[in-house]
Amino acid sequence: MTDSLPVIRAVDGGTARLLPDVDRPRAWLLTVDDAPQSYVDLDDPAHLEFEYQCRIAHVLDTLAAGARDVVHLGGGALTLPRRMAAVRPGVRQRVVEYDRALSDLVREQLPYGGDASGITVHGADARQWLAEAAEESADAVVGDVFGGSRVPAELTTLGCARDVARLLRPGGVFVANLADGAPFAFLRSQLATFGAVFAHLALVAEPGVLRGRRFGNAVLVASGRPLDTAELARRTAADPFPARVVEGDELRGFTGSARPVGEDEAVGSPVPPGGTFRVGGV
Repeated sequence: MTDSLPVIRAVDGGTARLLPDVDRPRAWLLTVDDAPQSYVDLDDPAHLEFEYQCRIAHVLDTLAAGARDVVHLGGGALTLPRRMAAVRPGVRQRVVEYDRALSDLVREQLPYGGDASGITVHGADARQWLAEAAEESADAVVGDVFGGSRVPAELTTLGCARDVARLLRPGGVFVANLADGAPFAFLRSQLATFGAVFAHLALVAEPGVLRGRRFGNAVLVASGRPLDTAELARRTAADPFPARVVEGDELRGFTGSARPVGEDEAVGSPVPPGGTFRVGGV
């Protein structure tokens, strides 16, 4: 993509816009119905603009450093897969993206090298793909599926957590981008849900979000093995927007009496107040 002009196209999930960044010559922001989805710098694929993606990258670099097979639930413009291909070539990455028209737009306008990059994109529903995927075929799973600004209900359940655990090899790591605000009913329910399947959990978020001062992203980490979070905590604390790593008794206290989510009671994540994650249309 060479012309620094916005690209606007109808996709399966709404209206997609690719917006050029005036400060970086070949960098682009992808929005769908004005909700930011991805930021990609074609000249520097290791660059991450969104804070929550930096935190997920820290998890992959520290807690899943030896991963050779990574699954991404939700693709967008493939920001994290591009970054991993740049910094850890040779890792096999499967990306599950429901919106095939969006994937076509990204492939056309923001090329990533196709299969030669180690990235394979599957046009499928994430929950259905999880249920059908081969057992113990991934070392890490990244959950970043949003319909607009909400995590879909079908990806919040105990059944989904079990499907993720079945996909992971022993010692594998699941990391998911979630969004909530006080009183954190959704976030607590997700901690209870994945805590019922995985023995070890951690949560990474900005202190202001954890204190309920504002709505924001929180990164959930889950594994069947103990999580050595010391280096993760150091890296997230050093970010331009520092975050905390919460685990153990503190995390159990935060989860409180929340219960795992059954299939018949699942709801998506809450609607962000006042268009928290939205940008102006073009």
